[in-house]
Amino acid sequence: MLRGAEVRSLSQHGRELWAILNRREVRRSVDGDLWEKMASSETGDVVCLLPTSAGVLVGTADARLLQLGDGDLEGFASFEDVEGRETWWSPGESGPAVRSMATDPLGNLYVNVHVGGIACSSDRGESWAPTIEVDADVHQVAFDSSSGILLAASAAGLAVSLDRGDSWRFDTDGLHATYLRAVAVANGTVFVTASTGPFTDHAAVYRKAVTGRGPLERCSEGLPEEFSDNINTFNLAARESFVAFATEDGSVYLSENTGRSWSLLMEGLPNPRCLALVAQE
Repeated sequence: MLRGAEVRSLSQHGRELWAILNRREVRRSVDGDLWEKMASSETGDVVCLLPTSAGVLVGTADARLLQLGDGDLEGFASFEDVEGRETWWSPGESGPAVRSMATDPLGNLYVNVHVGGIACSSDRGESWAPTIEVDADVHQVAFDSSSGILLAASAAGLAVSLDRGDSWRFDTDGLHATYLRAVAVANGTVFVTASTGPFTDHAAVYRKAVTGRGPLERCSEGLPEEFSDNINTFNLAARESFVAFATEDGSVYLSENTGRSWSLLMEGLPNPRCLALVAQE
């Protein structure tokens, strides 16, 4: 188990679970109980990971991209040269960071930098190209394999690309505000968390069909009328008909019917930072 550790990222790939502990260690488990240390960062914080069939990618707090090697983390030199890198910025005192990552069935990689847009590689990291305006302020990227649609939670609404990042539209219809922190997709439905800004007191969860052009629908049945803090990146997860999210006050809500109704699963968790719905095999 990972009791007592700060877990910053949690993902499943096949039978394996992967996690980042205390901003430095990459660990793997096949049963959720025993966690093997696979590597440790000696140069700075690591904040997100993406297990793929080609290897495990790790994003850092100083906007670098690493790959898990034989017991260590190796840098992608090509990511240091992505076009437009000099325009990346951060709203806080620290610099830009790799915030989230996604991949598609063709092996294309999508790396979201906050604030730096989404860089794409179609050659397994040999080269990278920007795909969206830096000032769209993307907080999370996701790919829906069923529809082939690339999605992003941004400060300008739900960013949607039908051509793997070559062009984008922003869906905002139905939202009470356009500042999105998290996105997850399953069962033909995309979910986002929306608020009035980074220091909000008015946040909510929305849903819509991935391929639909209609408005986003606010999730309400079984939920509070609104939330007083952002529902953050990695605190929203979806798998099949199940959807769950964690709030800043430590509450976890679960839907078993693709977001039509919700129930309070637990409350009082200390400082939740990530959530995953894990398939049982």
